[in-house]
Amino acid sequence: MTLVQMQPRSASANLMHRTVVDAMEAAGPQVCDDMTVEVALSVMASARAGHLLVCDNDGSCTGLVTQAQLAAVRDSDGYTDRVRLRDVLGDRGPFTSPRTTMAEAEHAMRYRRLDALPVVDEQGSALGVLALAR
Repeated sequence: MTLVQMQPRSASANLMHRTVVDAMEAAGPQVCDDMTVEVALSVMASARAGHLLVCDNDGSCTGLVTQAQLAAVRDSDGYTDRVRLRDVLGDRGPFTSPRTTMAEAEHAMRYRRLDALPVVDEQGSALGVLALAR
């Protein structure tokens, strides 16, 4: 993960004090988990986004899907045009809190091999996305 330092401090000191809210991006496109994979891919293409935040009917974030994930599902043998995002996501998460330190978030993302991580509030609503810099 490449992090931008705003002050001339060491990278480790900066990571220890910065929180996810300091580095997260806007939430971006959010879709409901009952949307089909095909429609989600269309939304992603229209929004020129590499990922979508997925929410349930109550507005709680249930996860994040990437274009690569959805393309793999669409290209799989068991795919039908009725496959919904909730079928692709499985369990909820992973997520992070806006109060999580950047060091903790970076460690979690590297350990789980994630390119992006939804940032949610106490009620589960999406606040943003923490993404690896490319």
